[in-house]
Amino acid sequence: MHKTISIIGSGFSSLSASCYLAKAGYDVSVYEKNDTVGGRARQLIKDGFTFDIGPSWYWMPDIFEKFFNDFVKSTSDYYKLDKLSPAYKIFFSDEVITIGDHMDQICEEFERIESGSSRPLRKFIAQAQDHYDIAINKVVLKPGVSPFELVTKDTVTRLDRFFKTISSEVRKNFKNPKLISTLEFPVLFLGAKPSQTPSFYSFMNFADFGLGTWHPKGGMYEIIKAMKSLAESLGVKIYTNSNVDKITVENGKTKGITVNGKFIASDTVLSGADYHHSETLLDKKYRQYSEAYWDKRTFAPSSLLFYVGFNKKLKRIEHHNLFFDTNFENHAEDIYDNPKWPENPLFYVNFPSVTDKSMAPEGCETGFFLIPIAPNLEDTPELRQQYFDIIINRFENLTQQNIKDSILFKESFCVNDFINEYNSYKGNAYGMANTLRQTAFLRPKLKSKKVDGLYFTGQLTVPGPGVPPSLISGKLVSELIKKNEV
Repeated sequence: MHKTISIIGSGFSSLSASCYLAKAGYDVSVYEKNDTVGGRARQLIKDGFTFDIGPSWYWMPDIFEKFFNDFVKSTSDYYKLDKLSPAYKIFFSDEVITIGDHMDQICEEFERIESGSSRPLRKFIAQAQDHYDIAINKVVLKPGVSPFELVTKDTVTRLDRFFKTISSEVRKNFKNPKLISTLEFPVLFLGAKPSQTPSFYSFMNFADFGLGTWHPKGGMYEIIKAMKSLAESLGVKIYTNSNVDKITVENGKTKGITVNGKFIASDTVLSGADYHHSETLLDKKYRQYSEAYWDKRTFAPSSLLFYVGFNKKLKRIEHHNLFFDTNFENHAEDIYDNPKWPENPLFYVNFPSVTDKSMAPEGCETGFFLIPIAPNLEDTPELRQQYFDIIINRFENLTQQNIKDSILFKESFCVNDFINEYNSYKGNAYGMANTLRQTAFLRPKLKSKKVDGLYFTGQLTVPGPGVPPSLISGKLVSELIKKNEV
């Protein structure tokens, strides 16, 4: 008799777990409330334009490769990867920094901005590489069950790096505010201010400068298609338009789930949906974390997103573009310290059609604009339009071109959509931040403490936010299930 496992949600972590569990011989079914798989990594196709409406950065190619290797496959069996050159551009009010596709180019650019800065940069990135090796090969592969997982000879000798912050490390070595912003930017993917993020997480800087920025031809959704295809080849059954209303528990043990009002018996339940939402599917006595607990956590930002089709090719832009022409600190305060709509937001724009012709009709450009904002803010059509105007005006100034008249259409996505589409707690976009008090064993657990046979995966649990950590989260939880549900 095969053990049955029901998985809620079909994002990266759920699909990852489904593959590992099916390979181990479990009978696995995935239930997705939306009409396509992928969770937050969905796609919008409109009038010949293709948008990734979720993640748009492909970092840490080694993690994706390791995932497919575990099934005797390779990423190249499913999609073609191109290394972006340059990786991205950062627009400041008075100049542009271009991040090349290898260290020598990046050092040259740093020297151009601040003479002598390439020496501390090489040292900083060497340390970041050391952190990356430990993080990816040792720390991140632990299930977050006990504090002792972090105690290895590698981490003990580097303990100070958990108590220093990225911000203090960067500022110790670099004086130029533009270079500081450039080096603090990657940890924003971890969902907290650089002044709140342990310096150990500088491994994100190695991911950036050392491993480079990549693009799967056809967009990030190609990874989801690949994982779906792999899962189905392993026997996973995937159901879309299947909303899970309840997780049923009897005498402290999972019995199954209710999908679209119909009960489905299951030996084990794994939720890759938002952790807070997943617990609301349980009777109160079986919830591990109170509303007060969630309310006190530091959540990663939400986002205001725009998907824009342009009827011409744009100038002076790259595939990835960061607009840091306003104060980084002020914007961070508006997200984390006194949550409100930012006065002068930083923003990011992705034009995949610059390097991938398949993403837009000929002679056109596909544009994805993102403003990081605090979760739980008021979200109205008027506010969305107001902020679109702000960033488009700045974009036109900084890239010296008129684009307003070339807009064929725009769609937006914000706090309300994150809540409605993904049951996201307070409309957060990236899960729970990796601050010192929310690292490893201090994050919500992969295995329920109150219900036998109930597990969780994804960006609110171990190891944390981002696409590569989600793939790892799926692997970690599948190993816990294999160990416990024998």
